[in-house]
Amino acid sequence: MATAYVLIQNEPARSSEVAAAIGKIAGVAAVASLVGPYDVIARVEGDDFDAISRLVLNGIQAVAGVTRTLTCPVAHF
Repeated sequence: MATAYVLIQNEPARSSEVAAAIGKIAGVAAVASLVGPYDVIARVEGDDFDAISRLVLNGIQAVAGVTRTLTCPVAHF
């Protein structure tokens, strides 16, 4: 199982709406609104990094109001 954190920027005043929509996407384990340069953070899980990439591209980036994402894969040393 692969895990990543996705930092999300959205259009102004849409954080609650974006976070709620992202929380309904299969593979999203947790979501929260932030204060700072990013508006929402999501912890996502998939079988491998390719699955996570598809989740971000086809799921999170497709949510209305999302303007940019930054995916940070979790490393296990």
